[in-house]
Amino acid sequence: EDYEQPSVAVDLLVFTIEEAALKLVMIRREEKRFQNKLALPGVFVNIRESLEEAAYRGIEEETGLTDIYLEQLYTWGDLERDPRMRIISVSYMALVPIHKIHLSKGKRTTQVSLYPVEELLAEETEIAFDHKKMIACARERIKNKTEYTDVAFAFLPEEFTLPQLQRIYEILLGNKYKTSAGERSEEHTSEL
Repeated sequence: EDYEQPSVAVDLLVFTIEEAALKLVMIRREEKRFQNKLALPGVFVNIRESLEEAAYRGIEEETGLTDIYLEQLYTWGDLERDPRMRIISVSYMALVPIHKIHLSKGKRTTQVSLYPVEELLAEETEIAFDHKKMIACARERIKNKTEYTDVAFAFLPEEFTLPQLQRIYEILLGNKYKTSAGERSEEHTSEL
């Protein structure tokens, strides 16, 4: 009782690859603050649930996605990050193959869609709260993890070709690679 009690939320960054681009699940808010603006899916943490439980509840409530792997990304605590009140947010990140993405509009949203990450990070794109910072942080984390882990495989179906894997690496790292037969063919460019 001697201390103020901030609210705690979770914000969710669900990435996939579609049409040769890294994309992110985004919602349009139905609620007053930032109404109809793009935002990451997210929810407040209930008093009797863990951060992880809230993250899974939030992703299902706002996007309809279930049974996906979430990884904690970062904790956001800037004093003015939310104009409503003092809210600390813990962001979670998921990497999902496109064939597992079946979006459905959830509670407190007017729309749920996939958006290219590069478009979201463009200066002119308006995004609610500090979610653009979260997206930039997650994008950098994915790029870094691609260099020292097998994170690229998270975007692939169970069976895939080596050109598909190469294309995933190119998208995540922002590089084009030559195959032993020379330049990649157009056939492989459009696969993902």
